[in-house]
Amino acid sequence: MRTETLRPLRTAARIAFVISLVAPGHAHTASEAAPSADLADTRPETAAENRAESSGPAKPGQLAVATFAGGCFWCMEPPFDVVDGVVETTSGYTGGHVADPSYEQVTSGRTGHAEALQIRYDPARVGYAELLEVYWRNVDPTVADRQFCDRGNQYRPEIFYHDDEQQRLAEQSRTAIEESGRLPGPIVVEVTKASEFYPAEQYHQDYYEKNPVRYKYYRWSCGRDQRLEELWGEPGKGS
Repeated sequence: MRTETLRPLRTAARIAFVISLVAPGHAHTASEAAPSADLADTRPETAAENRAESSGPAKPGQLAVATFAGGCFWCMEPPFDVVDGVVETTSGYTGGHVADPSYEQVTSGRTGHAEALQIRYDPARVGYAELLEVYWRNVDPTVADRQFCDRGNQYRPEIFYHDDEQQRLAEQSRTAIEESGRLPGPIVVEVTKASEFYPAEQYHQDYYEKNPVRYKYYRWSCGRDQRLEELWGEPGKGS
């Protein structure tokens, strides 16, 4: 979980890759992310508390909520954490049929849940349309039931809308990308009504900051940035 008030300054220091930390083609294995016993089942908040704050459009002066699935949730946190107006990001699970699932249950592929990111943002500072732009450029929307090296329904790309306006904007942006013809295939990302969101265990929150070397190596070996550049171009160069 990342909150705006705790967001540290990020350096440009290069982190050396290490070998044998993760197996290529498999996301964040149990040995890679292994938490201490007292942290294994810790959640940043309960699903009930989360549900109470994330239904319907935000009222004036309140934060709004957006939920996106784009494969490994470790990799979805960083691009949203740096967006002005994003107040908090939480990695978790949604879209399935098992209540309060564990990480091990979700990665089995039998819960119906996707790894997802829930975002709380100030709509006076950043709009949902802008968040959609960040989302699209951090996923491969031409493949279903996988993202990059991670395969399985739990890694599917999906947009979960919280109100009618979010649904309209999500479907509109999906149509615009498909009609642009810039991508090498049809857009397969579903736009689905948001359901219960279950925050992931604490050791998954801000993984890229807690374990930067392991994270950098996993991201590189998974080919995420290489594929994103193929699809969208280099960041900051009109992509």
